[in-house]
Amino acid sequence: MSTPLRIAAFLAALAAVFGVAVAVGNTVGPVAPAEEGAEAGHGDGHASEGAAPTNEIPGGLMIAQDGYTFRLDDPSKRPGRAVPVSFTITGPDGEPVTEYDVEHEKKLHLIAVRRDFAGFQHVHPRLAADGTWSTDLDLTPGQWRLFADFTATGAHGLTLGADLSVSGRHEPAHDDVETRTATVDGYTVTLDGDLRAGADAKLTLRVERDGEPVTDLEPYLGAYGHLVALREGDLAYLHVHPDGTPGDGSTEPGPEVVFFAAVPSDGAYRLFLDFKHEGKVRTAAFAVGAGDHGH
Repeated sequence: MSTPLRIAAFLAALAAVFGVAVAVGNTVGPVAPAEEGAEAGHGDGHASEGAAPTNEIPGGLMIAQDGYTFRLDDPSKRPGRAVPVSFTITGPDGEPVTEYDVEHEKKLHLIAVRRDFAGFQHVHPRLAADGTWSTDLDLTPGQWRLFADFTATGAHGLTLGADLSVSGRHEPAHDDVETRTATVDGYTVTLDGDLRAGADAKLTLRVERDGEPVTDLEPYLGAYGHLVALREGDLAYLHVHPDGTPGDGSTEPGPEVVFFAAVPSDGAYRLFLDFKHEGKVRTAAFAVGAGDHGH
């Protein structure tokens, strides 16, 4: 075959292949990129009773979403008490966000937890005029996950997550036993209720001290308790609040605090309850399972 004929045959074959590719593409449709703005569970909404597990991305798994990015000034720290940590939340324009809505009495809630759950802190950083948040954390060696729970003015609420590495010899905690009773500073907190994927689960936490029910819990962040749930493994984040509010005429200040929580999937979860009594906030930790994934 002459050279001109070989070139013509090649071009014809190429056109045929291209035509098949276009046809397939039009049939299947374009492959959409992963959406940075995929909706994440912010934690205040209640799933419908009996709803199927959600396909939405749970809160805290992404460092960036809907154009907002959680930027730690330094992703590694030395261990110690009151270690300074600072960060910004940048908006869709790439600039630090400086305007936030107040949610549960604060503009931003920062949760810090070591990945083996040996440490948990819920703090409220200070916001500078340039959009820099700063706070102090008590850090032990290991890998930590930080969650920024916030609502930028004009946007919907988000929970973004970022990793923080703390140097030093790490001795991981090994605790895979279900725990429904927690003791802290002489208080005993018991958990009643079972988590269910994709549906509201009623969780009742009862606070006692020295065997006596605590009936004068104090409001903390506008409620008698504050509950955070984290899925073991990826640390998917669920932020829930109790049923009722102080001063509504029907919600008692203890000994029981009731929550409604919907976890995104079956699995093992860690729950952390913050409650305030006699002027001090304490944290009670629990380990429970949803579905067939108990501890």
